[in-house]
Amino acid sequence: MSKLLGVAVLGAGHMGADHIRRIDRVVSGARVAAVADPDADRAAEAVAGIDGVTVHTETEAALDAPGVEAVLIASPGQAHEEALLAAFARGLPVLCEKPMVPDSAGALRVVEAEARLGRRLAQIGFMRRYDSEYQGLKRVLDEGRLGQPLMLHCVHRNVSSPPGFTSAMLIESSLSHEIDAARWLLGQEVTAVTVVRPRASSGAPAGLHDPQFVLLETDGGALVDVEVFVNCGFGYEVRCEAVCEAGGVRVGEEPGPLVSTGGLAGREVPRDYLVRFRDAYDREVRAWVDAARRGRVTGPTAWDGYAASVVAEAGVRSLTGGTRAAVSLAPRPALYAPGAAVR
Repeated sequence: MSKLLGVAVLGAGHMGADHIRRIDRVVSGARVAAVADPDADRAAEAVAGIDGVTVHTETEAALDAPGVEAVLIASPGQAHEEALLAAFARGLPVLCEKPMVPDSAGALRVVEAEARLGRRLAQIGFMRRYDSEYQGLKRVLDEGRLGQPLMLHCVHRNVSSPPGFTSAMLIESSLSHEIDAARWLLGQEVTAVTVVRPRASSGAPAGLHDPQFVLLETDGGALVDVEVFVNCGFGYEVRCEAVCEAGGVRVGEEPGPLVSTGGLAGREVPRDYLVRFRDAYDREVRAWVDAARRGRVTGPTAWDGYAASVVAEAGVRSLTGGTRAAVSLAPRPALYAPGAAVR
């Protein structure tokens, strides 16, 4: 247990650089052994001052670098399938940021590849499951003292969208966290998606349908509504309220201390997800490192990543077609059956 887990980080952008910092300075039991990014200068900048790191522009070169025993994938979503399959071929445990694979066909190929191995290697980065407030909400629901959950009301707001962000990406990227959170909190699968568009905000780039209102139906009869607004302008807000038969529970309403000054009282609103979910990311990576050092993989599975991709695709169909879109999942491999042994 004294040996540090050597991690190859794929992607040195905003998310990847933050994970490099986290592994180097926050999480014990691991070290950054290699980093890969098509932009070699960006990769080198991300690991500046960290000893013993090799810098690469190709994924496989980083995976084969000396001392690499695990992989953290923080590259753009379209590169995830190739990286996951390469890690599987080497028997390396993986923490893969969402979306696991943007398209459901590719996500299913990852599921099938891992199922053929007969053991889990991938944990998918749905960090809401590691947030203390969401964990508290999950505990209340699982206790059952409020009765059956009937509805979830969710809000997902960003200050602004990055260049090139499309209307479909509000669902494929932003909504994917709510999709997984709903499945996890309720223990139910999503069966249909309806996307409704109000008029676009004047703060949204031309042609971007923002905000969007999404309704998810589940196989347990619950309804989940989500406001996705990625150019709200004032801060990063994530909230969730569960309405049950005998009560309700809300999270995400008080991000910081209440400050009174100049005749006004207010709380600071975080500017991005790395601030709001900083502790959740720390706990997520720490849990992954601890499990990997013991030869285990826990947390959200490749099946969870696949299910999120299928639901997101249905959401895009509803967005473009203007109608309710049904969700159809492939048969679940035994490796991902509820209660299956973690290996």
